[in-house]
Amino acid sequence: MNYRSGLEERLGKFFDKQATPYLYEVQKFDYITRSKYTPDFFLPNGVIIEAKGFFKPSDRRKMLAVKEAHPEQDIRFVFQRNNTISKNSKTTYGDWADKHGFLWCIFPNIPPDWLT
Repeated sequence: MNYRSGLEERLGKFFDKQATPYLYEVQKFDYITRSKYTPDFFLPNGVIIEAKGFFKPSDRRKMLAVKEAHPEQDIRFVFQRNNTISKNSKTTYGDWADKHGFLWCIFPNIPPDWLT
């Protein structure tokens, strides 16, 4: 058996020696860590504007988690540029936003209807 640490291997051998049945890493569990999200701008019409220059992978994961936890919020992105999400990807920030149901624009071209 291939263990991922020396302690796990020693523990497995201990169980074997004790004739204690066990299963090793046969199931995975999802978990959620509690975090806080502070939106950049709240508009009177209920729109939340998130301004993004560099859109890090951790920020993308965070925004998906926020959207899942608060689907009632109207979160929209204003990107500095429509860059690709990584050097090795053809997916742009806008493509990512479209895929995940976020409205977006490139500054300063903010749609007037976002403001009313």
